[in-house]
Amino acid sequence: MLHARALPDNPYDGHTLRDVIDRTETLTGCAIERAYVDKGYRGHDAQNPRRNFISGQKRGEPIIGHLKADGHLGRCYLKGRAGDAANVILSAVGHNFRRILAWLRELLCLILLQLWRTFGRPVPLNSPC
Repeated sequence: MLHARALPDNPYDGHTLRDVIDRTETLTGCAIERAYVDKGYRGHDAQNPRRNFISGQKRGEPIIGHLKADGHLGRCYLKGRAGDAANVILSAVGHNFRRILAWLRELLCLILLQLWRTFGRPVPLNSPC
């Protein structure tokens, strides 16, 4: 998750996508390959519509759904616009931490498997010559 932002006054989602992608590319210095957006971005103004995946499509992981369910993005209990902005950022950070922990879990499993393969075998006794 590279960019998450709360926009006050409820602007149309499709009109904000170009600005968000441009800001993210400026911040990271890399071209954006994929953008996962919710269903409000159907009529967006981004340059390359093939790289934008709308929630509900049958492609890969449901990023927006995970943010709303696991990251508590669906309902904000914080007060005001500052609370809305903080809730979005904290949900994105939590999503990134969950991804990092999953990656570290996989790495630990690979390391333990390799250690088991190396040291888990019985040492052969000296065979008679």
